[in-house]
Amino acid sequence: MIASMLCWGSWANTRKLTAGYAFSLFYWDYVLGIIVAALVWGLTFGSLNGGASAFLQNLVSADRSHWLLAIAGGVIFNVANLLLVASIDLAGMAVAFPVGIGLALIVGVILNYIVQPAGNPLFIFGGVALVAVAILLDALAYRRREANNTISTRGVLLSIVSGLLMGTFYPFVAKSTLGEHALGPYAVAFVFALGVAICSLPVNAWLMGHSLTNENPTSFKEYRQARTMWHFWGVVGGAIWCTGAVASFVASHANLVGPAVSYAIGQGATMISAVWGVFVWREFANAPRSSRRLLPYMFVLFLMGLGLIAVAPLIAR
Repeated sequence: MIASMLCWGSWANTRKLTAGYAFSLFYWDYVLGIIVAALVWGLTFGSLNGGASAFLQNLVSADRSHWLLAIAGGVIFNVANLLLVASIDLAGMAVAFPVGIGLALIVGVILNYIVQPAGNPLFIFGGVALVAVAILLDALAYRRREANNTISTRGVLLSIVSGLLMGTFYPFVAKSTLGEHALGPYAVAFVFALGVAICSLPVNAWLMGHSLTNENPTSFKEYRQARTMWHFWGVVGGAIWCTGAVASFVASHANLVGPAVSYAIGQGATMISAVWGVFVWREFANAPRSSRRLLPYMFVLFLMGLGLIAVAPLIAR
């Protein structure tokens, strides 16, 4: 779960390292990275013990309904993530992640707990409530940061829509790993990646000509002519995210943990990304004092909320 949190909170730095690369073009490399990483993890760690649960055997033995659930999760995630990447371009990591992923945490924990109740609900939902307050503080800090500038609400709105969608993909993944002829954590990561790719073909192709961030229309010719390092960082970004997803899926497979807690801890990515945005990319360096002094409270509330969620599986109901 910690690995998941670190990966999900850090992949977006690769987008920061490709300034000048249209996000619709970056996303093709990102999807490629997700698929490659899913295959690598499946053919290595997912195949160590062999038998019916091994990666390739599990893909063959799983039935169509479980495949469709995992693909649906990938499709929903892909739309949400496209919106999140656009909001990062418009509002920055310190804003897009806490608002978008914070909302995803709240929605996702509730839905995942309904799918498979595990852990002390008082600690789980108490932690979610603290995270919700942290989101409000972050939104307020952003508003104060932009007090003297023309405020574009598009980035924040995209973060909100992204968060609402992002919170709904994980229950599909959780359902695809339950029952007979279900997918294991490594197999579901690969099928999920296929869903991401299937959705990307029409959606991202459309976004190349209809940018959400007011970029000029792009073409596959520009993609082929892009810098090698831009392609490299796009693939790395997708691989990092997929590594976090595999870690989360494996953790949720443990009955003690369950999908609600695994997903919630993974969404501690919000705090990790905010750390990157505030301390590395200096997104609040020129913000007024009234904005910057809210940030410590945001981090403390996030830590307290995630701490409650983390101990939820260990505390009797």
